[in-house]
Amino acid sequence: MVVQTELTDDEVDRIFRALADATRRDILRRTLAGEATVSQLAAAYDMSFAAVQKHVAVLEGAGLVTKHPQGRERIVRGDPERIRRAQALLDRFEQIWRGRIARLDDLLTEE
Repeated sequence: MVVQTELTDDEVDRIFRALADATRRDILRRTLAGEATVSQLAAAYDMSFAAVQKHVAVLEGAGLVTKHPQGRERIVRGDPERIRRAQALLDRFEQIWRGRIARLDDLLTEE
């Protein structure tokens, strides 16, 4: 089995589009803390069940949560591995910028 470590550009776009919304970030936080039904999630927000379902669908499309049936309900669970992969990408960007700042600092110190 091959484990993919790099996210594709399309995956990165979907992840950060999904995380751009405060409700979706909150749903993700809740489902990383413990799985919940869509009904339980919907009860926490002042919006329709269908609206919460759409938010969950965006998160699922980005691979940030998974859904599985349990009777008539759908159980939503956050995917910490996907979060780790996104964090690794951000860490690489941070290293690039820290390197650039250090080089700029060196240039300014030389003069």
